[in-house]
Amino acid sequence: MAGFLKRIWWFLWKSNHPLSWIANIVIAFVVIKFVFYPLLGFLLGTSYPIVAVVSGSMEHDGDFEKWWNSIAVCSKSACLQKDFYMEHNITKETFMRFPFKNGFNKGDIMILVGVEPEELKIGDILVFRDRQKDPIIHRIVKKWKVDGKWYFQTKGDHNLQSITGLKLNEVGISEERIVGKAVFRIPYLGWIKILFVKFIGLFKG
Repeated sequence: MAGFLKRIWWFLWKSNHPLSWIANIVIAFVVIKFVFYPLLGFLLGTSYPIVAVVSGSMEHDGDFEKWWNSIAVCSKSACLQKDFYMEHNITKETFMRFPFKNGFNKGDIMILVGVEPEELKIGDILVFRDRQKDPIIHRIVKKWKVDGKWYFQTKGDHNLQSITGLKLNEVGISEERIVGKAVFRIPYLGWIKILFVKFIGLFKG
């Protein structure tokens, strides 16, 4: 038995055989998915401790000033981003104090923590569930309370306005849909997931 275990150990950690590499990849996947990820989620208080940004909805084109003065939609008419936020009583000075004030990019990894709804603030980066497969990660622009429950409105920094539609409704997000709050960013590491999903999609037709 001891000899068999030694051969297995050597095969996994010493051998350069292609099957050894495949076995290591499988083991790493299992450990990350079923041990590391759940443990991290437990420590951070959320079922989604790590989220890859899969769209450009939080990106800023150019520097802050260029983005702040770019096109948006206010009350169904064209305006600037700064006008949209002023409609929600968010001044430039206030926005500059928000976390991730320069947004973030498609392919970034965001670290989340669980949070009580009443602790969330205007400007926080909220991750919530909707009808789409992946959780949505946008900035809170409004919060209010009805019958003892909190509701939120978000907007992607890059988007023209808050989205209301069949696939995504970010106006009136209930407490039950909240996954967590983003607190840390790892640039571009999420492209590994994005490219892997696209690669798998090639075989699904």
